Amino acid sequence: MVIYLIGYMCSGKTTLGTLLKEIAGVKFTDLDQYIEEKEGLSVNEIFAQKGETAFREMERNTLREVTENIGGVIATGGGTPCFFDNMEYMKTNGKVIYLNCSRGELLERLKIYKATRPLLKDKNDDELKEFIENSLPKREPFYNKANIIIDADPLSTKEGALNTAQRVLEMI
Repeated sequence: MVIYLIGYMCSGKTTLGTLLKEIAGVKFTDLDQYIEEKEGLSVNEIFAQKGETAFREMERNTLREVTENIGGVIATGGGTPCFFDNMEYMKTNGKVIYLNCSRGELLERLKIYKATRPLLKDKNDDELKEFIENSLPKREPFYNKANIIIDADPLSTKEGALNTAQRVLEMI
């Protein structure tokens, strides 16, 4: 069975997927990392050089490639479920788990990682908060179609992450 981890950026998809790989020995693929290795460019470079439309097409094709050839646990990009028929495809081919992270927790995580995200790197805390408040509601209708919704806030601590991984293993 294929398990898809979906959620907003910094919701903990890669953290949880890596933990599931370590404790359960499942295959794990981070879709964005897979695309970067395949293309020889970062996601940000792909956006800059080829545009969002080209990236979203790559993402759609890669989602199918990884599902069919690797399987296991797949951490999608934050926008993956929101484009084309990706959500329907994932629900047809596996279980979709939405890592639902509170806005406050997302803000704290994005403050830490904003330097690695060109769209966010120059934003102050108030602008980051506004960014979340404007973009998350557009994605939530897609995220909420998941088979399973879990609280991703505990992924910020080692103990919370381990407990969350154990809960996910019991659900699947």
